[in-house]
Amino acid sequence: MEEPSLLDYLKAKLMPWRGQKIEIPAYPELPIEGPSTPQEGAPQPAPITPSAPVPLSATLGVTRALPWRPLLALGLALLAQISLEPGPKRTWGLGVSLYGAALALAAWSFWHSEWSLAAGEELRAAQDALRSLAPQWSWRRLPFLASLTLGLLAFLTFGGNRFTPLNVTIWALALAAFVRAFWQSQPATSPWWRRLSAWVRQPEWHLSLRPGTLLLLLATMLVIFFRLYRIGQLPPEMVSDHAEKLLDIWDVLNGQTSIFFPRNTGREAMQMYLTAGIIRFLGTGFSFISLKIGTVLAGLLTLPYLYLLGKEMGNRRVGLIAFVFAGIAYWPNVISRVGLRFPFYPLFVAPTLYYLWRGLRGGRLNDFILAGLALGFGLHGYTPIRILPFVVVSAVGLYLLHRQPAGMKAQALRGLIVLSLAAFMVFLPLLRYAVENPGMFSYRSLTRLGSVEQPLPGSAWQIFLSNLWKAMTMFAWDDGEIWVHSVMHRPALDVVSAALFYLGIGLLFLRYLRQRTWQDLFLFLSVPLLMMPSILSLAFPAENPALNRMGGAIVPVLLIIGLSLDGLLSALQRQWNSALGRLAAGGLALFLLLWASIQNYDLVFRQYQDYYRLASWNTSEMGAVIRAFADSIGSPDTAWVVAYPYWVDTRLVGMNAGYPTKDYAIWPENLEETLAEPRPKLFLINREDAATLQALGQIYPQGSLQVFTSQVEGHDFYLYFVPPQK
Repeated sequence: MEEPSLLDYLKAKLMPWRGQKIEIPAYPELPIEGPSTPQEGAPQPAPITPSAPVPLSATLGVTRALPWRPLLALGLALLAQISLEPGPKRTWGLGVSLYGAALALAAWSFWHSEWSLAAGEELRAAQDALRSLAPQWSWRRLPFLASLTLGLLAFLTFGGNRFTPLNVTIWALALAAFVRAFWQSQPATSPWWRRLSAWVRQPEWHLSLRPGTLLLLLATMLVIFFRLYRIGQLPPEMVSDHAEKLLDIWDVLNGQTSIFFPRNTGREAMQMYLTAGIIRFLGTGFSFISLKIGTVLAGLLTLPYLYLLGKEMGNRRVGLIAFVFAGIAYWPNVISRVGLRFPFYPLFVAPTLYYLWRGLRGGRLNDFILAGLALGFGLHGYTPIRILPFVVVSAVGLYLLHRQPAGMKAQALRGLIVLSLAAFMVFLPLLRYAVENPGMFSYRSLTRLGSVEQPLPGSAWQIFLSNLWKAMTMFAWDDGEIWVHSVMHRPALDVVSAALFYLGIGLLFLRYLRQRTWQDLFLFLSVPLLMMPSILSLAFPAENPALNRMGGAIVPVLLIIGLSLDGLLSALQRQWNSALGRLAAGGLALFLLLWASIQNYDLVFRQYQDYYRLASWNTSEMGAVIRAFADSIGSPDTAWVVAYPYWVDTRLVGMNAGYPTKDYAIWPENLEETLAEPRPKLFLINREDAATLQALGQIYPQGSLQVFTSQVEGHDFYLYFVPPQK
């Protein structure tokens, strides 16, 4: 019979009803024997006494010592974050004290090599291999010259802020020629399409499902649920920014193919063309759901690169933790659901940093090319990503300031040049627009950074430092006051994620002090760098923190969380090197994930939903009323929404009614102009607008008034119906 394991022993003790009885046997006594004929003068052996019983755990190599320092550090950090959750008695004092104790314990554990962070499974082997020989690059002169020529021609044809079939074709050829000029072929590996074709032609397919793959599939299902559940109802209403986007998309589908959309202080083009394609091919119309489909897709596409980054920087488990915690987190979920350009920031930060990281680690030129392409296309997505080129330069700068294998610093400089050229080639259309319209291209940024729109409310340095402090503490304290994309004035992270993040920051800093690796310092600094579009809101400090302008920081924040939790789980497994250790680590991970999932579910599907419904106006109900009126006794041209300060965006009423370009506003002083219309008329009026009610009563004494009761408290409005003139 096989010797029972420790897990078998625990099952027998915990589940005696199964009838399995296992006792820990005593170790057999050894016979006490001396030499049969001891030689004279020879040293006598020490007497051998019977051995004490050896527990089964010792025979299995199990260390009974509980890793209490990291577990206690996590417990204190969780208590600290619980104390910082919103409530009537919330103060900094207790939370800061508990966090301080937690970080001290984490540092103690780190210096005892108990709680350590994964350093990358491939990183050490790759660096050792590269110390003696840096990879050699080659480039093709003719394709490079062709790319420069075609790029210049594309730049010249991008005038007038228009994409055309001609300039897009030239631009695409310039990009293809550039990639051809620098792409390093790998003759030992057949092209991917040939490998795919050979796999398809196999007579038999053998598929295997490893435990890690199964976990990734389960995590993906959980993430998809969080990102898609009730997508049609949450958030429920559009705001004015959505109206601007839908009008831009209307222009695209009607032939106005702009490079940069100047409406509402200027917007990059990516979302407009993506949503136009969704409307064209899915038939979802000029609606909120069309905007949501594109942005939710952008949010989901970020996650695979987050997994790859975690795997590159740590291991598969780091990548899996970052993937699943990002998938369920309320911050990236909300900015993806709201239907605006916000998720395009982290979408392109993740691949840019992934390929840059690989390029600096392995010296492969192809990775630098892919990083440059991701950066270039990202610049067409969302304005805050303009900070990313500075982040890339900072990464390369830190790499050069630290000790590297022979020849790798020169490779990094050459890689940065190629990366910059690739991004520049993709950026060409926007560059032409910026040359022609520099004020509009930079207007949005300058109004926040400087005094273009209003004077700075104080000293620039004092505002900057205050904004920086608010940004770095928002994960545990206050995520700002912008209700469109946040649950206001609460931590940006859930309790579990915030605790792991701050512990991870401390451990990352300690590891840098010990090992002096550029990767740790860069990951540490990339968080505030990627939040700079919000921190640099010097003219409007009340807009900081803004989760949308900080979206790129989601990538390093979740990576730090992954590294932190992976290190804790590894500590458990090392201390209990058995099935018990794996069981304890898995149980702790599942408990923390369940806790984070429950809280994030409540944040998104209850708190955010409730705040948003109360703060937004019910233009969908108004649009439904007008549509019903137009489809029955009235006409879409004989209904109006009487303008009232700080009330609804009347363009959204038309969009919800199915008339995307119709603005249903009418000013009170223009009500008498409707007398020329003999058909039935309908007026929608704010409940506080007594003057309009009095005016309509005088103009149309035959009209009738009723209250439309909204599903949202405080959002009722009046309906004033005027029958047709005889």
